[in-house]
Amino acid sequence: MSLNHTFSDEKAIEFPDSPIPLDSKFYIQRLPHEGLAYAEIEKSGSLLRVKAPRKMGKSSLMLRLMNHAEMLGYRTVLIDFLQTDTAIFENTNKFFRWLCSNIARKLNLEPKLSDYWDEDMGSKVSCTLYLESYILPQINCHLVLAFNELNCVFEHKNITQDFLPLIRFWYEQGRQNKTWQNLNLVLVQSTEIYVSLNINQSPFNVGLAIELPTFNFEQIKDLAQRYQLNLRDNQIQELTNLVGGHPYLVHLALYHLGCDLITLEELLQTSATLTGIYRDHLQSLWIILQKEPELAMAMQRVATATESIQLEPMIAYQLYSLGLVNLAGNYCTSSCELYRLYFGLQLLKKNQDDAVKLKQLQQENSLLKALVYIDTLTGVANRRQFDHRIEIEWKRMLREIAPLSLVICDIDHFKIYNDTYGHQAGDQCLREVAQAIRNVVQRPGDLVARYGGEEFVLILPQTDAKGALYIAEAVRQNIKTLALPFKTDKLPHRPELIVTISLGVASTIPGVDAVDIGTLFLAADEALYESKNNGRDQVQLSSFLQFQY
Repeated sequence: MSLNHTFSDEKAIEFPDSPIPLDSKFYIQRLPHEGLAYAEIEKSGSLLRVKAPRKMGKSSLMLRLMNHAEMLGYRTVLIDFLQTDTAIFENTNKFFRWLCSNIARKLNLEPKLSDYWDEDMGSKVSCTLYLESYILPQINCHLVLAFNELNCVFEHKNITQDFLPLIRFWYEQGRQNKTWQNLNLVLVQSTEIYVSLNINQSPFNVGLAIELPTFNFEQIKDLAQRYQLNLRDNQIQELTNLVGGHPYLVHLALYHLGCDLITLEELLQTSATLTGIYRDHLQSLWIILQKEPELAMAMQRVATATESIQLEPMIAYQLYSLGLVNLAGNYCTSSCELYRLYFGLQLLKKNQDDAVKLKQLQQENSLLKALVYIDTLTGVANRRQFDHRIEIEWKRMLREIAPLSLVICDIDHFKIYNDTYGHQAGDQCLREVAQAIRNVVQRPGDLVARYGGEEFVLILPQTDAKGALYIAEAVRQNIKTLALPFKTDKLPHRPELIVTISLGVASTIPGVDAVDIGTLFLAADEALYESKNNGRDQVQLSSFLQFQY
């Protein structure tokens, strides 16, 4: 039975494959999120981040934000990184010159790059001066500069490490400089990039973040009426349950119903099949999962579970970034019935032998990782794991423009301890010291590793010097609490005849004070040397890497 006759000519309805035009009656506003976005645009020197999985309506909202800005008398520039040639990302100088030229031309200004570009000062400084001394004074009004699909930039690490800190700098300048208060920034990004980046937080965390929600029952009912569909409340609820309020999936369903291309019964029955209207959308998600076996296995657990389940936090966040699950605390559920049906079926249809082999392989890999990355004597991470993790955390803090601290610990006079009590006692001492350190350093993102011999290292992401010093001192005190006897004639005049530890601390925002990991390690090592040189059993902070909020 047809639900609609008014739109029998399907050309009367816009096919939902692109941003919804400004004059379209099919745009549904999502409050209070969009209200906050409009309010932020009106503030001087604001930075607004709009993020969501693909096809959640980010570009449609961005069009309206830009239109709102123009109605306020602001000038607007949209930079869409999806339309940017790959060659532009070859190096930072080329990228920033392209960006400045693009902004000027979109404002109908002559680029005049040669008047403001100074190779000796570098591309970041030149780009900043160009905006401050040329673009903003020339237009003499508010400028809304929007970057669409910022996630495309994250794929180019050479650009990201300079561009994101520069955006942050512009934003912070707006708090104290009247010229920069005329610049309002809008960053729009798809969250699927978090899967390939293998991170558990947003790569950029300044300004106001707006995460677009799905449609609720009333919004779907309103949209159905705009399509002039005569859907009963129970039918609206069936559609809501099927697609979880996903804007694109809702629009696609109502488009097909509005054009009499399918009945609601047929839509519901075929939705999760290869002949259903969602096949292209589902297959694109399936392709992503096939490239990430851990995500595929996790989604299978979610899709086949009868109640919410717990997943490893990184995996849960990546599935959430794809829009596949809803999170409630530490628990996950499928974000809609469509995904539960489709992925449950797809994953169960895989060859049983392959599934068994995959499980065995994962178990073997887990065992190998444990053997490869764990120090067998102390049970903490080993040098290999430290080298692996410090690189990951360096890059992650570089993206987030957040501090990373390193603590190097050394058991005082351990060689003499070994000579006095024997290697068996020395091994036991290492085990107890390692456990005492681990009892202090317990945050999920932190790492305790044995670097070699009697030396341990602590990786403390998102921790400034003040926090790192607090942790280091707690470690020192915890070692003393062990009260491991250490009596020897070789070390007279010691205040306490127990095992003690010396520590060196360094803290930096990667890419700011320290250009590489080696610089951070050297700073912590020199601080450790100072600790030993000043009498041991103490904590010293690096003299040149000591970032604090």
